[in-house]
Amino acid sequence: MNGRHVEIVEVGPRDGLQNEKTLLPTEAKLELIRRALRAGLRRIEATSFVNPRLVPQMADAEAVMAGVAADGFLPEGVDRSEVAYIGLVLNSRGLDRALAAGVDEVNVVLPVSETFSQRNQNISVPRMLDVADEIAARAAAAGVRRSAVLATAFGCPFEGEIDPDAVLAVAERCLRAGYVEIALADTIGVGVPGQVRRLVDGVRALPGADVVRLRAHFHNTRNTGYANALAAVESGVTELDASLGGIGGCPFAPNATGNVATEDLDYLLSRSGYDTGLTLDALADTGTWIAARLEMAPPALLGRAGPFPPPPRADQG
Repeated sequence: MNGRHVEIVEVGPRDGLQNEKTLLPTEAKLELIRRALRAGLRRIEATSFVNPRLVPQMADAEAVMAGVAADGFLPEGVDRSEVAYIGLVLNSRGLDRALAAGVDEVNVVLPVSETFSQRNQNISVPRMLDVADEIAARAAAAGVRRSAVLATAFGCPFEGEIDPDAVLAVAERCLRAGYVEIALADTIGVGVPGQVRRLVDGVRALPGADVVRLRAHFHNTRNTGYANALAAVESGVTELDASLGGIGGCPFAPNATGNVATEDLDYLLSRSGYDTGLTLDALADTGTWIAARLEMAPPALLGRAGPFPPPPRADQG
């Protein structure tokens, strides 16, 4: 038991819901965020500031941010200064909206694969890097934290294997631009632990990487997401993305089975000696709840299997 703290960043309200067919009302999204806060989560990717015609699931981004800022929204005992609401942005227009809505952080998605960048964001990798430079500068001037998410870092649905040097080149550019956190994303769930260790070590060796946080985002499409998450923290990663219930996934990932589930990840980390500060039962209950709202069976398993050791029965005193 090493007791090192690992922070789980909850991405369910954005990455979890963005590709689900069911369009949840704003109030249901706010309830998901409120439940996440009750369970101890403090960094929450609340929404995405993208074109609402292309991503109707995120059309109420401003309403979600207004809701979390409303008086009485925070659960009892939660201090607003402890909470960071993250908005995903892809361009300057998205940043304009995110800043106006009052986000605490922005996630900027930077695909490493040229084909994925063109298909997902309609822009080349070099041009997206220029956009990311501008976003970083403007977010810093506004006092908003900025994270660069390196999509398809472990593999691309169109190009296949990704050269690790291409990933490191994008990471180095982000470091020069002033991003304070770099997230390595296995967008389609193809990575394995050996890849994780090599990429983490490679990023850590870049000039200036010693002063930024390193985060990882895994999908469990091929049942390697949890092994990858453990490999990441064993390699020094301190932040991991996860989605309550394991909902969500990438629209370009064939047969995607969902994100790494917050409750299953918390169980893995806690049983492995890492401190997350979260309440496992509340995570599992929320994962089951959101899956029911989406009319689906949750990919997460903890809500069905239960924790271990099991809690004592009432008749056991």
